[in-house]
Amino acid sequence: MNMKIAVPITKENQIDSHFGHCESYGIFTITEKREISNVESVKSPQGCGCKSDIASVLAADGVSIMLAGGIGGGAINVLNNNGIEVVRGCTGDATEVVKLYLKGLVEDSGSSCHQHEEHNREGHQCNH
Repeated sequence: MNMKIAVPITKENQIDSHFGHCESYGIFTITEKREISNVESVKSPQGCGCKSDIASVLAADGVSIMLAGGIGGGAINVLNNNGIEVVRGCTGDATEVVKLYLKGLVEDSGSSCHQHEEHNREGHQCNH
């Protein structure tokens, strides 16, 4: 069975530093040999990641892992409740990070975007 990994990305295929503000999600299909067999793009709903239905959309598509940059606790909870494991603190080219993850070289940073817990505060940013 193939595994699917989602990554919030920018137009330049870089991991977006703020989950809820990304342009789209790259959906990487992984073979049993732990190789990328396909990459699709899913347009991101605008707005807060924990209030959109993106977690259920990704889960319905078979995604089980989210490699994210900055992401708030609410979004993590929604993703986890949909069966998606979240790895925080990822940066760089999305394809390269997925390859590193498959080699066991990417670990969760252990830090969420705490400022995001106060939803819609003017000018909130994640500093990762």
